[in-house]
Amino acid sequence: MNKKLLAGLAIVPLLALLAACASTPASGSVATKVVTVKIGTTDASNDYWPILQKAAKAKGINIETVNFSDYNQANPALAQKQIDLSLFEHLQFLGTYNTSAHQDLTPIGATLIVPLGLYSQKYKSVSAIRKGDTIAIPNDPANLARGLNVLKSAGLVTFKGNPAQPTQADIDAAKSRVTVTLVDASQTVASLPSVAGAIINNNFVQDAKIDPKSALYKDDPSSPAAQPYINTFVSRAADKNNPTFAEIVKLYHTKPVLDAVEASSKNTAVVVKNVSNADLEAILARVEKNITSKK
Repeated sequence: MNKKLLAGLAIVPLLALLAACASTPASGSVATKVVTVKIGTTDASNDYWPILQKAAKAKGINIETVNFSDYNQANPALAQKQIDLSLFEHLQFLGTYNTSAHQDLTPIGATLIVPLGLYSQKYKSVSAIRKGDTIAIPNDPANLARGLNVLKSAGLVTFKGNPAQPTQADIDAAKSRVTVTLVDASQTVASLPSVAGAIINNNFVQDAKIDPKSALYKDDPSSPAAQPYINTFVSRAADKNNPTFAEIVKLYHTKPVLDAVEASSKNTAVVVKNVSNADLEAILARVEKNITSKK
């Protein structure tokens, strides 16, 4: 037989063997194509992310976190397809964005509700706060409304009427104990030395190493009135049934991830269970209706 032909025949089984080895991981598991999912967040340094990423990697999903220091940056990035999902916002914040930007970003999985608290470096109790003191509140509409409701429940402000989404203009100054100053949510911690207190979102509380149990007052995350403040994974509407995204939501709700999430909140967060995506969309629709009816 021709020597060249013999050489060619010898190469064929060798190539076949190499190909078989290349397609089978050392673990013996079936090889799958790795899918990368970029998730926008405001707490990429949180301890639960590496746990979620490791669990996702075992499923062939590479989670890349994209951190935003400003709440208002993540949703436009999602709408413009710079990221695939977001995980930082509650339904009230999402509804505010959708109605103002004429978008239809969609919740695809509930995560938790975190109480919103009033913190102070000057006082140890709400009762110690004096008439005429100033409280700093996040200036974005969703957190502004929630923050004002916290102050109302604490007996620090009174509204004119019963607004569904209160703004600074709804405060009855004559009947209120404090005045309110609006700052960017990321600056609420920095404002503490110069004000009597500040309404601070949980991720900024964590970043500043503030004990959430030191809050002078906070709202009740288990109350039915807290439904608009359910935090969710969010996708573009066209991607809401993406099975890879659904798998990430499922992995988030595994015990190792939830244990890390609750530990990071000092066990103040309430994990949301038994709320379907249809329920989330219905709550979002009510939120958006309330927002547009006020415009």
